Amino acid sequence: MSNTEIEIVVDDPTAPEPDSPPVADTRTVDVIVSLLLLALAAMLGYDNWRTGISWDSTGPQAGYFPFYLSVILGGASLYGIVTTVLARAEPSETFVTRAQLRRVMAVFVPTLLFCLAMQFLGLYVASFLLIAAFMRIVGKIALWKSLLTAFVFTAIMFVTFDIAFDVIMPKGPLEAAFGR
Repeated sequence: MSNTEIEIVVDDPTAPEPDSPPVADTRTVDVIVSLLLLALAAMLGYDNWRTGISWDSTGPQAGYFPFYLSVILGGASLYGIVTTVLARAEPSETFVTRAQLRRVMAVFVPTLLFCLAMQFLGLYVASFLLIAAFMRIVGKIALWKSLLTAFVFTAIMFVTFDIAFDVIMPKGPLEAAFGR
């Protein structure tokens, strides 16, 4: 038996179950994304039209190139909608199952909360909370290891950005208490 015939199969114990019910199919997601991009293109097109899309004595106005890029984006979005609607006879594939969506939300929701917390707590405290929570809840790592790793990483970030490179980062009440 040659080495090319050897197959190694490794099961992922955290993989989503294969019999999970579908949440959305590919066709629906294609149409929704195309509609969102079309709305974005219309908004950008209007804003750039308002700014100015013609030529003046010094050359193109500020909205000239972005306006035409938004026209191209709008055309591509319309093309996506039309081709998706015309392909209705073909069966659509599952885009995401319930188990897959649950795994995505397990990362998306804490990240969204991190972005919101950063506005009030500052970058470093919010980063500490995010790292510690991810390690503890998602990674199922011991609490002391999660807290220690989050503290060390946040401290390194603080020393690197705030002290060594003097980069302005979002500060919260804790950093203000230390006078930074």
